[in-house]
Amino acid sequence: MAKNKQVIFLMGPTASGKTALALSLAKSYPIEIISVDSALIYRDLNIGSAKPTLTELAAVPHHLIDILSPLQNYSVADFLTDCNRAIGEICSRGKLPVLVGGTMMYFNALMNGISKLPEADYELRARLELEFNKFGNQLMHERLMALDPASANKIEINDTQRIERALEVCYLTAKPMSQVQTETRLAGIVDCDYLPLAIVPSNRGLLHQRINLRFDQMLSDGFIEEVRQLKLDYPELTARHNSMRMVGYSQAWNFLAGILTELEMIEQGKAATRQLAKRQITWLRSMECVAIDDSELDASNLLAEATKLIEQWMHIKS
Repeated sequence: MAKNKQVIFLMGPTASGKTALALSLAKSYPIEIISVDSALIYRDLNIGSAKPTLTELAAVPHHLIDILSPLQNYSVADFLTDCNRAIGEICSRGKLPVLVGGTMMYFNALMNGISKLPEADYELRARLELEFNKFGNQLMHERLMALDPASANKIEINDTQRIERALEVCYLTAKPMSQVQTETRLAGIVDCDYLPLAIVPSNRGLLHQRINLRFDQMLSDGFIEEVRQLKLDYPELTARHNSMRMVGYSQAWNFLAGILTELEMIEQGKAATRQLAKRQITWLRSMECVAIDDSELDASNLLAEATKLIEQWMHIKS
């Protein structure tokens, strides 16, 4: 049976120009944007998440932004439910949904479905965090390898958050996470044809330069004050909440807690963002997507290439 909804994915690493490209596409197509970003879902995380400005949000309808308090959890299953609902509503208005972001776990779930994993256990996470600090990433990765080699082989040693999550699932379920993932699967994107466009920069040095400049700009725009205000506005907020485990926010939190100096916070924040970009590109290269390789990350070139690919896809689907 023919699928009656058309959707465009616009994926890419941080600082690659996704938001600007989506806003440019809105000048030629009747689009609404669905955010595929695990930081933009949180209210009051604005500067450090590179959230679109009020002007940008007003220019094109956006969805799945500012939908949660920083104290709340949000699972991949929650995203699938909310995203499929938003797609249906946008299509019912005769508009074209464009899914924009860099949370590759969300995009992967849309393409391949997911298994329903247990929710976060903050007491267990606190214990694991202490063990990471005591024993280091290498030993904790080795522990995961002993419990769940299939998951460990897919996770880099420096990816603390994913190692911790895999260990958390192992302890909560008494099963390897890789086994839990195969037992109960949820469908991904429903009843849609989708074009998975991916910005995959070949000039890694330029991307790193843009990441570093953007981090400096965030600090100039008041990022540290934003995190300080979050601590005041949400007294129950801790470093273990998912919102404060985001790249940048984690380092800013540790700076305000006196764990890092300002220089260490800046260096670690930039390094963590570069590592995030590396993981995002690794995800993209493992996924079935249509790559847009612009070594200079030039906005006009990205727009021209994306437009060409969209027109070709729409012609085939028409």
